[in-house]
Amino acid sequence: MSNGDADSPIDPEKQFRATLTRSIFTVPTTRLLQKPPTTSSGEPREERRPTVRVARGGHAEYQVIKGELHNLLLDEFNERNLLTASEEVVSAAVHEFVDRVLATQDLPLNDQERRRLADDLTEETLGVGPLAPLMADPAVTDILVNGAGQVYVERFGCLAETDVRFRNEEHLLRIIQRIAARVGRRVDEASPMVDARLPDGSRVNATIAPVALDGSVLSIRRFGRQRMRRDDLLRLGTISEDMNAFLELAVTARKNILISGGTGAGKSTFLGAIAEAIPATERIITIEDAAELILDQRHVVRMETRPPNVEGRGRIAARDLVINSLRMRPDRIIVGEVRGPEALDMLQAMNTGHDGSLTTIHANTPRDALARLETMVLMAGLDLPSRAIREQIVSAIQLLIHIKRYEDGVRRVASIVEITGLEGNTPLTQELFKFERRGRKGHNILGEHVATGIVPRLADELRERDVEVPMSLFQKPRRFDGDNA
Repeated sequence: MSNGDADSPIDPEKQFRATLTRSIFTVPTTRLLQKPPTTSSGEPREERRPTVRVARGGHAEYQVIKGELHNLLLDEFNERNLLTASEEVVSAAVHEFVDRVLATQDLPLNDQERRRLADDLTEETLGVGPLAPLMADPAVTDILVNGAGQVYVERFGCLAETDVRFRNEEHLLRIIQRIAARVGRRVDEASPMVDARLPDGSRVNATIAPVALDGSVLSIRRFGRQRMRRDDLLRLGTISEDMNAFLELAVTARKNILISGGTGAGKSTFLGAIAEAIPATERIITIEDAAELILDQRHVVRMETRPPNVEGRGRIAARDLVINSLRMRPDRIIVGEVRGPEALDMLQAMNTGHDGSLTTIHANTPRDALARLETMVLMAGLDLPSRAIREQIVSAIQLLIHIKRYEDGVRRVASIVEITGLEGNTPLTQELFKFERRGRKGHNILGEHVATGIVPRLADELRERDVEVPMSLFQKPRRFDGDNA
């Protein structure tokens, strides 16, 4: 009999039951239904019966059980090689796992917890775990995780700490690795920093030990469930009607535009909004470190940089993609952000017939943007004189749009500048539109976007093409004493 049992195949159901039984659930006895105490005669003793609490996501009892089941689930997924499977396959496998657990084990869970267990485990496996409620909040623009026990969010330009917590450092690290794996990136001790994106387009940066000393750090820059359009920017006060009309003319006329601004100013959002004016008949190629641009046009080719692999090989930089895009018959080249030697190839592309290109750059002022662009060209390793680089810049770029996030949290276009040429070694610029501050009202900044009265060269070029350009767009508003408007 014993020999027969030894030779017989192992029942998977029994093996699963044994594995689950070995997991120790340290659940407080107050969650278990107990028989009421009795007297010596067998009658029920009048003693207060412990109540079964409905656990929520932050309660320790439910979290313990969910954590143990999640560990078992991940072990099973590793054996079945499902961690990198599609969302549909993973979701179906999670629900099958939960159904199996609830059918074979008498877990101390109430009905509400049993119903939500599959959804919670699916979110833990596929998504961002305890950050899911924050991701569902449309008011949250940034989520900042400083270790397992500290999570901040930004709402309406203000940072605030939340009560969201991870179970431990391993829990946070597992979610970071899952996010990275879904976009083909890796994060470990050998490569402790990673840039990635979520399915909704949110930008993710993660830093783990040994670089992060006090626990893994996760930063999520959200872009909303729907991308911002020009109408949304008008409604929010980012631009004015006249600026919107002018930029539509500039994009349609295939002018090269550089968008500058600080971190979190909304450069990428604004880039996607003004790209709406690109005709649907044109072929667009986008190049980004983490693909996040969402365009309406159908003929769009998206390319993304790639970090080196474990052996330190296979890196594909933005410069490689810019050079490669020139062989792909592009009508428009959109570089999500220039931050290195790809600036030289981008300028050369703009100067050799690839008009209408768009890109962004980190800078505090329009003048700083031109200086940074020159520095990035020097990073290409070519010993070019400063004047030659500046000639390339003023010849390639016609408009520079500077965006700023003001103290009230509102992102506004602070200035639209036309680059007109080079005088000596100094690029010549003229401001066409600007945001004029008028004061404050509580937390809000009062002001409006105004034209400076300067008519750009673009207007003359468009008139030569028989394109009507209303001169009222550039008319400087009159000021009257005592005007409270």
